[in-house]
Amino acid sequence: MSEKILELKNISKSFSNLIANDGVDFDLKKGEVHALLGENGAGKTTLMNILYGIYKPDAGEIFLEGKKIDISSPRDAIENGIGMIQQHFSLVPSFSVVQNVALGLKELGIIPDLSKVRKRIVELSNRYKINVDPGAKIWQLSAGEQQRVEIIKLLYVKSKIMILDEPTAILTPQEAKGLFETIREMTANGASVIFISHKLKEVLEISDRVTVLRHGKVIGTVETKGSNENDLARMMVGRDVVLKIDKKPSHPSKPILKIENLHVIGDKGIEAVKGVSLEVKGGEILGIAGVEGNGQRELGEAIYGLRNYTGNIFINGSKVRSGDVLERIKNHVAYIPQDRKADALCGGLPVYKNLFIKAFSSPVFSFNPYLFYPEKLRKPAEKLVKEFSISTSSVDQEVKFLSGGNMQKVVLAREIESEPKLIIAVHPTRGLDVGAEEFVYNVLLAQKERGTAILLIAGDLYEIFNLSDRVGVLYEGQIIGYSEPDESHIEEIGLMMAGVKNEDKI
Repeated sequence: MSEKILELKNISKSFSNLIANDGVDFDLKKGEVHALLGENGAGKTTLMNILYGIYKPDAGEIFLEGKKIDISSPRDAIENGIGMIQQHFSLVPSFSVVQNVALGLKELGIIPDLSKVRKRIVELSNRYKINVDPGAKIWQLSAGEQQRVEIIKLLYVKSKIMILDEPTAILTPQEAKGLFETIREMTANGASVIFISHKLKEVLEISDRVTVLRHGKVIGTVETKGSNENDLARMMVGRDVVLKIDKKPSHPSKPILKIENLHVIGDKGIEAVKGVSLEVKGGEILGIAGVEGNGQRELGEAIYGLRNYTGNIFINGSKVRSGDVLERIKNHVAYIPQDRKADALCGGLPVYKNLFIKAFSSPVFSFNPYLFYPEKLRKPAEKLVKEFSISTSSVDQEVKFLSGGNMQKVVLAREIESEPKLIIAVHPTRGLDVGAEEFVYNVLLAQKERGTAILLIAGDLYEIFNLSDRVGVLYEGQIIGYSEPDESHIEEIGLMMAGVKNEDKI
């Protein structure tokens, strides 16, 4: 496996004063899986966007099978056999799954036969166990379901170089294992894969080599054999990272959150949550595992009052009204949504206003808005920036210019500052590097220690294991079983994520 199919030499790219790639060298051998690691902002996505023709490099060269090529557009990349599942999906929301897969495929002709495309999608879905409705509109699908469509697109065009960005985020352990087997089968037949993932265990399991970027530069390339998680994490962030969090035993108090027979309608107009009942006590973390698209988002939004529902929700022993967010805020409920940009932050507002945006709903503000003038907010904002290690030029910087990790720290700082009694955390570390993950974990565990009840909804089982005291599995809108938060139960939890009920633990 010594033949190089791809070489990127001395690639540099800047955006204004920001250097995203600084003389990066990267190569890919025929039939190998080469993992690309790095913190948020390290330059991984920029480098892959250059390879895929989305960006033009300021300097550097790309060689394919020893021949210098110019990639000026994704079309050029596709014609050269390079396929990419982008971090931010390239799907047309108003089109169906079939139409999105067929979009831009020359071999289908001017008037494509969508029945053939549909048939092929079904074949790929069955073969790779990637369940998706070919006739569904993209806007009706969850983020995880949309990612499955991107995977189908890549499999459909049979790219010889495949860039996979977090491809297992929506898979059960069994499905991830199946995907890895498929990747191995494809590489055995000569395909080559660039694998981007925040899951170090996955990188060690599937890759042959790992290249680590930091601040736009290559820190090093190592053979996967002989490496370990601690070594890779240290290369990524430049310091030792505690990967296994020291989770103290829980000493739960009274129930803070109690849900009875909750039913929630999703964006598709059908029931997404079907009669869920659960409780979370003070001083404990209940982890909810499951493949994305099984009602997790709707469950979190209903509890926080963002969606109407039927059934009962009790917080601190008092029944709360459906669709009333302000009532949750008054009851000291904190919410960390899965999409921080769309649902948690106002990108055009400065850091200090995002940190105190909840304060504007306070009756105190209604009676005396002068208390919240900018000069009154900056000093406490600066205190939070320091306390939560938020990297920003000043509290006046617009949030949209922060990295993903620092955006999440702004959300955490705001929610924790409210001294919550209940935290609803939905994918709290999605898209974060190991250093930022460690920070989020420690913040949540510290809240647990002070007696806060935490409902953790996450797709990463290792995150669930790291933090939770109990694990419930959500499948097709129902809790179908509970398990211990331990890696020895991963097979059992994975089966439940696939719909196999654990009748003894419901």
